[in-house]
Parts: sequence; C-alpha cells; structure tokens
Amino acid sequence: MKKQQQKAVNEKTATVTPEEEKIFNTLRASTWKEFSGQEGVKKNLQIAISAAKKRKEAIEHILFYGPPGLGKTTLAHIIGRELGVNVKVTSGPAIERAGDLASILTNLEPHDILFIDEIHRLNKIVEETLYPAMEDYVLDIVIGKGPSARTLRLDLPHFTIIGATTRIGMLSSPMRDRFGVIARLSFYSPKDLSTILERAAKKLGILMHDEAKHELAKRSRGTPRIALRLLKRVRDVAQVEGDGTVTPEILTRSLSLLDVDEEGLDASDRRFLLTIMDHFAGGPVGIDTIATALSEDIGTVEDVLEPYLMQCGFLKRTSRGRILTQRAYQHFKRPMPKQIEQESLL
Repeated sequence: MKKQQQKAVNEKTATVTPEEEKIFNTLRASTWKEFSGQEGVKKNLQIAISAAKKRKEAIEHILFYGPPGLGKTTLAHIIGRELGVNVKVTSGPAIERAGDLASILTNLEPHDILFIDEIHRLNKIVEETLYPAMEDYVLDIVIGKGPSARTLRLDLPHFTIIGATTRIGMLSSPMRDRFGVIARLSFYSPKDLSTILERAAKKLGILMHDEAKHELAKRSRGTPRIALRLLKRVRDVAQVEGDGTVTPEILTRSLSLLDVDEEGLDASDRRFLLTIMDHFAGGPVGIDTIATALSEDIGTVEDVLEPYLMQCGFLKRTSRGRILTQRAYQHFKRPMPKQIEQESLL
C-alpha cells in the first residue's frame, strides 16, 4: 500500500524539461551565500528558520508570490537544507483529487516540507481538504457514500507547506490566512543578476568578460531564470562562432539572434506594445481585448508580459484599461499622440 501511495506521489510530482533541469538544478543556489538578491525576504526567512530550530518545531507555512522565475522553488530547497528536512515538490494542477493529496501528506515525515507550485490552481475540494491539515495536522477522509458514509480522521506529522503563486489574488482568503509567512519576490537589480551570472558561468566553465556579464544582466528583465537561459544560448554562440569566450561582441551577436533588444524586450514584448500602439491608438484598452488581439491567454499577458513592461515604465494600468507611456513611444522612436499624453496624466 505504501509503495502504491508513493507511486501516486511520483506520478503527480511536477516535472521539468531536461533543459530546465540543467539550469535550475545544476545552477540553482543551494545556500544563502549563493542566493543573491531578495535581501528582505532572506532576512525574514532566516529569522523564521532560526526560531523553528530553537523550538525544534516545523517552520510555519510559507507563501511566496511574484512573477515567474524569481527563485520561489530555489528558496524552498534552501529552507529545507537549512532545516535538514526533506522537500517534496508538486504543483496545484497535479493534485487533482483529495485522494492524491492524502497520498502525499501521509508519506511526509515530521517537519518535512511540501512545496506546491501554482498553488492558486488547486481545485476547491483539494483546497478544503488541505485546511485542517495545515491548521490542525489532521486529515479528514470520507469513507463510503450516502447515509452510510462516515468520516475518518487521520493524524499527520507536523509538516510545512510552502506555496508559490504568480497570482495571489486568485487564492481564497481562508487559504491565504493559513500561511504564517507571506513573502513577495521582486525583480532583481542588474547588480544581483551580474552576481548570479558570474556564479553560473563558473559552474558551466565559461570565460565571460565583465562588460558582457553586466550587459546580459541589464537585458534579462530582472529575472534569474531568463538570465540563465540567455547565458546558455550565448555560450552556444561563443563556442560555435568564437573560442568559447563570451565577449561583448559575441553577446551582441547572440542577443541579436535571440531577438532581445537593448531594454531586454523580446519579440513577444514588442508585439504586445505595437499591438496597443497600432491597433488601439496607444490605449486605453482592456486586457480581454489585448489578449484576443494577441491570441494569447489572459493569464499569460498578466503574468508574463505585463509585469516587466510596467516595472520598466512602458505600460500603465488605469481604471479604463492599459495605456502606453511616453517611454514606450520613445523606444520605438515614435511621437506620442496628444490624447494619450493627456490620458496618461489623469
């Protein structure tokens, strides 16, 4: 029975492609010293970890939220390593039924960590099953159906849920309230990304000029995942068209091939901005209309495209919809329409 339950856990565990596994397992920070950026979050987590160790208790449930690729999974693994406990990884969509959740929870050891990525995508039944498990460390299982149905309550070891979400607004209030630590991860500075790239280059055995490293950091949209992915592509160009060294010239050539401009915008970003600029006169325009025009999912637009464009001042949200800013028009070397200029001042 135990083996069948473990098999169910493995089948439901979130998987990554071999490419992502190379990036995020080989290059992932494994200690606080290696983890650059998010200083405020790190400090609060270190205090929570120290307190849990002193009390010899499981650390409080933790919720990370923010744009994708900022290190939520990495932080979960560092916390587990600092506490000396196992970290089991799954995702909201992977836990389809309450029975799947029961299989995972009953296999946890005391103080273990269960990391749930995309926790906002848990279905309602699974979420309600998780409430007593998080709060009272018990699991209520309904046996049978109809009038003869009865509830069996199982005691669980004290464990920790670490949830990660890009859309905290989609989490229900009861779920949010059960997390003792809620931390927002922000975009990284070019300085922090330079440090991450320097460490990654050493692990990959790449010789990288400082100028190229700083330029790549500036074009990585404030996101370590993007920085590491670009680094691997730049390495390929350096090995094929050079002697393996990443020089400023090689970097410029590589990013040109990847269609990444000097602001870090890729083809999808530019298409997003130009759609608003050319088809909707710069805005205001609603998110549903934009998503339809781009043939993209609304979630992709809100979670992937908009955060960085708003962070760097290309896009503005108003009560009437999305509006392009002066900087967006300057980027494409176009004059800003008068009506958009007046709208942006409101």
